[in-house]
Amino acid sequence: MLGVREEDESTDTAWDLGLDPSAGEIRLPSRARSARVARRLTQRQLQQRWLLPAELTDDAVLLVSELVGNAVQHAGAAEFGLRIRRRRGWIRVEVRDPSRALPCHLPVREMDVVSGRGLFLVDTLADRWGVDLLADGKCTWFEMRVSYRPVG
Repeated sequence: MLGVREEDESTDTAWDLGLDPSAGEIRLPSRARSARVARRLTQRQLQQRWLLPAELTDDAVLLVSELVGNAVQHAGAAEFGLRIRRRRGWIRVEVRDPSRALPCHLPVREMDVVSGRGLFLVDTLADRWGVDLLADGKCTWFEMRVSYRPVG
């Protein structure tokens, strides 16, 4: 398990560490700035390393931001974990935190500008999503289909 220390003030520090969320869980501090690190790690993994389409990558980056936001805002822990997996035709993104409280999928009203849209977006953009309760917390995850198009 790799991680970014709490005292790392610059998100660029994490970027420069060359962390690979597909090799194992990356531990990040439960701070708002960690959402930026998680987005950058996801974008790099999907688009630069796995050469997946930009549209899929953009959607996954948005959903990572939502799951990380929930973990930071609601889990009440010092850190959370990020892991990205790939299998034939699918990607899976997991955010683990030590809280066993389940996320709530609230109805979204037109006036909801700032909050309440996270799981609505996950439900809309992901092909599948869920929460696995663990002995030491939970893993909130989403999966997206990867359609391959020949290049050229």
